[in-house]
Amino acid sequence: MNRLQYETSPYLLQHADNPVDWYAWGDEAFEKSRNEDKPILLSVGYSACHWCHVMAHESFEHEPTAKMMNELYVNIKVDREERPDVDDVYMQAVQAMTRSGGWPMTVFLLPDGRPFYGGTYYPLEPRFGMPAFRQILEGVSEAFKNRRAEVEQAATSLTQSLDRDLLGIGGDDSALNADLLDAAAKGLLQNFDSENGGFGGAPKFPNPMNLEFLLRSHARTGDTEALEAVTFTLTKMARGGIYDQIGGGFHRYSVDAIWLVPHFEKMLYDNAQLSRVYLHAWQITGDEFFKRIAEEIYDYILREMTDSSGGFYSTTDADSEGVEGKFFVWDKEELEELLGDDAEIAIEYWGVSSHGNFEESNILNVPSDELVAARRLGLSVDELRAKLAAIKDKLYATRTHRIHPGLDDKILTAWNGMMLASLAEAARVLNRADYREAAVRNGDFLLQELMTEDGRLLRTHKKGASKINAYLEDYGNLIDGLLELYQTTFDERWFITARKLADYVLEHFSASEGGFFDTSDEHETLIVRPRNLQDNATPSGNALMARGLIRLAAYTGDSRYDEAARRALRLLSEAMRQYPQAFGESLNAVDMLAGEQDEVAIVGDPANESTLDLLKVVREPYRPNVITALAKSDVADEHIIPLLSYRTMRSGKPTVYVCRNFACKMPVTTVEETRELLKK
Repeated sequence: MNRLQYETSPYLLQHADNPVDWYAWGDEAFEKSRNEDKPILLSVGYSACHWCHVMAHESFEHEPTAKMMNELYVNIKVDREERPDVDDVYMQAVQAMTRSGGWPMTVFLLPDGRPFYGGTYYPLEPRFGMPAFRQILEGVSEAFKNRRAEVEQAATSLTQSLDRDLLGIGGDDSALNADLLDAAAKGLLQNFDSENGGFGGAPKFPNPMNLEFLLRSHARTGDTEALEAVTFTLTKMARGGIYDQIGGGFHRYSVDAIWLVPHFEKMLYDNAQLSRVYLHAWQITGDEFFKRIAEEIYDYILREMTDSSGGFYSTTDADSEGVEGKFFVWDKEELEELLGDDAEIAIEYWGVSSHGNFEESNILNVPSDELVAARRLGLSVDELRAKLAAIKDKLYATRTHRIHPGLDDKILTAWNGMMLASLAEAARVLNRADYREAAVRNGDFLLQELMTEDGRLLRTHKKGASKINAYLEDYGNLIDGLLELYQTTFDERWFITARKLADYVLEHFSASEGGFFDTSDEHETLIVRPRNLQDNATPSGNALMARGLIRLAAYTGDSRYDEAARRALRLLSEAMRQYPQAFGESLNAVDMLAGEQDEVAIVGDPANESTLDLLKVVREPYRPNVITALAKSDVADEHIIPLLSYRTMRSGKPTVYVCRNFACKMPVTTVEETRELLKK
């Protein structure tokens, strides 16, 4: 067992019995590199990464390769989900060197951490036009020993190109307007796949930030094209193999353009974001299909991805028994044996065949809509749904006896904050007490286990241990989650904590020309300070913070929050216009500025039926730019939430105040009057 046996990351622990003399990222490895004048081999991956497992089996478990690695290098293994800062810095370097990137990431560093060569997956033997990993090891070592001046020069030049202290981009606040939003929506729709849904070709990712932006565009302008693009995409995705038709939840992405064959890992962050988009699509359209998919995702998370402490796990692998997707696929004969007379229904509905659609097995998908399938089977739609519910239960029970994919059970603050936000919103929109209870438990867990006594956050938790200073995305996502949880429970401690976290970010993450670094000024110093402004599979920390600050400004009237949000967004005004696909979450924040916030203050007991009726008016429709605060009784003076200051009931009735920029319309007490005030 190497040093990784002492780590908590499931990914690092997967490599603890490699013959490679692995180090975790830290001073010990760099000191050894300096003392022995050896280059560093940095390998970055994550537990659900298929090709990471392939390279591990081929090379890191291969004694001759491991021996060469140990003789020539100091070897560091990093979990990118624990250390997104390390991953970001060196991924930027690999992309600069190779014009591409991905995981596993393999980077060669000087003893001071500067990169000079890198790539991604390397095979054990030469194939696919790639050299063997041992050829790379020999060549890089030779260059380090015999051409040191060239290596030093390359490392210096590359490191200087990564520095993002000053970006030198952006415009002024006036560019953050409806014209920008309209241009961005038009740009996104130009890349829309009208045949299969989504954007672009294979491989195809869900892009929930961009789908959410198009829903906001529809809400702001009434644009039916934007709404139809989203609903068509959501329908295609949920009927495809990218969606787990038996257990609920989405796989990471589709390797094809038709959402059929997924990369089978399931990520918490995908399901957190997509559940919210499906929830919003149901609010807008009233289509029960979207509601069902949202609820299936939430139920999957609570059933399979929730720790007894209330935290949410990170991922499940693509592989089981060393085979990608084996846990999720079915043979026609297996279904016939399990289901008897009902097999015909499963085979018709999920497009099952003897030859299969994936390596001679079947990924379940829904090629025809329910009405068509029901007619072919001689059933009504209601009869088909009842049959399918029983069939799913039987298949799910059967699947539990299979060998499950590996579970990465570390609990990440950022991804938990993302799931918390979705679950808390769903609890009030769907009036689900179980979702509310789970959201409160998660909020309690995060503040107890991942927040220090001095108000800082930590990144990761596993088996009672929390560690690593949190990143900007951790703060941004948790602020979002806490504000959603406040609006569900009206427990002021969630709001108070969200504001404290935002104040910490303003003090410790801010960049001089606006926006934020990904790491605080108290974080470990890397060769450059990472600063990511565009979305990837998850929203950028800068965009998340901008959204949170805009909402806090509306709650408090504190101009610091509004100014910081605008300074972050104006850096990207031209980039959002030209490359909207990379800035969906920032565009969502701009929508909050251009559309303005409706600030709703309610005075009334939330247990009172009349108060609940008023809350329903605010909560049930899709209102992306509405914030809500509630006081149980009259507030005669200043309140801890300034939006509630000096609010009183009228004629002893629950009362609603609708404001913008703390300028309020006349208070009202009826459902009809409240609905009228909230009309655009």
